[in-house]
Amino acid sequence: MPRSHSSPPPVVPTDALRVLAPGASPLSAAARAYHLQLARIDKLKAQLAEMEALSLAHRQALTRLVFPLNQQHQALMKQMALWLDAQLTQPDPPFKLTPAQRQLMVQMVCNLSAHLVVAGHADMAAVHDRHSPASLADKERAHAQDMKAQLEAMMGESFMPHDPDATLDEVMAAAKARMQQAVAEEEAAREATAAKRKAKKAAKAGAKAPNAAQALQAALQGDADTSLRTLYRQLAGALHPDREPDEQERLRKTALMSEANAAYARKDIVTLMDIQQRVALADPHAVTRLPDDKLKALTLLVKAQVAELERQRARTQQSLCHEFDVPPGMGLNANTLKQLQMEQEADLSEAVHMLQTDLALVQQPGGLKPWLTRQRKLSQQMAHAHARFQDWGAG
Repeated sequence: MPRSHSSPPPVVPTDALRVLAPGASPLSAAARAYHLQLARIDKLKAQLAEMEALSLAHRQALTRLVFPLNQQHQALMKQMALWLDAQLTQPDPPFKLTPAQRQLMVQMVCNLSAHLVVAGHADMAAVHDRHSPASLADKERAHAQDMKAQLEAMMGESFMPHDPDATLDEVMAAAKARMQQAVAEEEAAREATAAKRKAKKAAKAGAKAPNAAQALQAALQGDADTSLRTLYRQLAGALHPDREPDEQERLRKTALMSEANAAYARKDIVTLMDIQQRVALADPHAVTRLPDDKLKALTLLVKAQVAELERQRARTQQSLCHEFDVPPGMGLNANTLKQLQMEQEADLSEAVHMLQTDLALVQQPGGLKPWLTRQRKLSQQMAHAHARFQDWGAG
């Protein structure tokens, strides 16, 4: 089933926040830099909205076209597993099987049942356990312990207390938490080393005053933070829901205040300015009269928002590629997703047809043994192909 992921923020049009209409008159360097960052925000938000729409359309296509085929395939797998189980467990079967044929049937019942349990058919665990010397639960615990040993060998340390009943999910979660902790510790150590080096350098240099460029940057950052704080306080005063007697207007202001709080927390000056425009608190021409130093301060905030949107775009793309099993090197676009969907449909349609054919054959009188012979040959061919692939990789 599709995995959930966080939605991108709503697209906030920035036209009302521009210094001048394009082409109205020559712009200063500060105004051009401000415009450039606004344009980048527009583009990034449009890309996020496009990815959200693309993913929604693809999930709908999977639900409509691929999910029914997957359900049909699982139903046929279950039918085959139960039929083979019935042949293996009946006291007086109408046919005699060689030990090799019987073992192949047992292996196929176990494989089919295990696959179905993973797909959500919990009742098939009993079918698996009826034929396997080790239950599915025992196999899962053993697999979890094997994975834990491999991860601990790779990490060079134990990341969780010994627990023979730990599930694979618990092992992976503990390993992930320890790796995240290790990354945080390494980053903290780097920052501490850098701070010591900086302090030592400052002390050695006699703590010289910052140069003009550094002083200007600090001043601009101070102006940016002040502008952000002033704008937020203006909105908080105007949108306070307790001061509004009308119920509908109070609900609207509550929603706007919640949006403003979230924007202020992430230093999203563009959204705050947009809210200001929406509630008619701003002079629509105020931005056009800002001096260059104020525009430079606003540009710092907008640049920070651009950087965060770029990180969000990368996270969203990575999440969607993982969700939809997009192969490395293939871009996330409508053509790629359509191609993957068509391949899934084709693969599942072929698998459904093969299972329908197999079920019809095994249920015919005298059809089981020829089918088992064909399955044994297919299994041998796959084993040989796998061995050749491993030899090629080793070479």
